[in-house]
Amino acid sequence: MRVIREFPFSERIKASLFSWNGKYILKLESGNLEQTYKISELDTAGEEEVLEFCRKEEFRSSVIQTFFSMDACWLPAD
Repeated sequence: MRVIREFPFSERIKASLFSWNGKYILKLESGNLEQTYKISELDTAGEEEVLEFCRKEEFRSSVIQTFFSMDACWLPAD
């Protein structure tokens, strides 16, 4: 797996873009939680298109909301 780029996705989320086996792998990390997206290289015009997708507010909001949902799963029940 080859690291293409690491970049801050938001204040609390680190993003890494990899290339592996004909796919771009976008890994997003927040604390001990992680989201991974696999995108076929055939479905994009290249890594810049994947990075542009990461800048879209709809995707960013969805990622943040997913991290909130994941974090809530680990909260102890009252």
